[in-house]
Amino acid sequence: MSDKLLVIAGPCVVESKELLQETAFKLKKICEKMNCEFIFKSSYKKANRTSNDSFTGIGDELSLQYLKEIKDEFNVKVITDIHSVNEAIRAAEYVDVLQIPAFLCRQTELLQAAARTGKTINIKKGQFMAPEDMKKAIDKIVTAGNKNVMVTERGSSFGYHDLVVDFRSLVIMKKFGYPVIYDATHSVQQPSIGKESGGKPEFIPALARAAAAVGIDGIFFETHPQPEKALSDSASQLPLEKAELFLTEICKFYECYKNSNLI
Repeated sequence: MSDKLLVIAGPCVVESKELLQETAFKLKKICEKMNCEFIFKSSYKKANRTSNDSFTGIGDELSLQYLKEIKDEFNVKVITDIHSVNEAIRAAEYVDVLQIPAFLCRQTELLQAAARTGKTINIKKGQFMAPEDMKKAIDKIVTAGNKNVMVTERGSSFGYHDLVVDFRSLVIMKKFGYPVIYDATHSVQQPSIGKESGGKPEFIPALARAAAAVGIDGIFFETHPQPEKALSDSASQLPLEKAELFLTEICKFYECYKNSNLI
């Protein structure tokens, strides 16, 4: 891992090729300006939906092909979620990084299958998991022969329909020796509010600044040109027009942390 802040960002799910192109183009320019590493993120399908009629995707093969085209057109790394052993094998043909969703972070066979692809693996910490327990998830990847692992904090369940971030988890997980990422948008999500998940995006900047000050290796956020029209996680995505200002602020706090004598 370099000294540069890692930025993992993009729309929640593949909605169209045009959406991916617009978002990737703007995010890459911002990250180059900020001297950040960039990984473009979008889920090729959404397997964990609040309701039976929630949007799940435009088709697996088409979405994966679009992600591969973004990777080639913009010369960026791409990350997407996987949900099964077969998906790990399939998605690895198209993307650079495989992401284990929070609700699947304990699934041993999935973690091992992801590890065997040789791709970098980003494990989202389950909302039900203590941070120290994420070392067990990391070990499942490493013992399968893959040391390219990242872990991501995305908040813990607080009651039935809310999440709260315990920033001690960042400090705890840093001790494992692998990159720690803070998920700025899912951390403000309100799971299963009504027919779909809600969110409180007004808290995204403040919590992200706090995470950068505590100490992270990267920031994860979902962004969309028109979040209110997004087909998934519309209540918690950052407006794309705010991405540059958002990252400008995060980089300031990241640099303060790196230069601190209290680390």
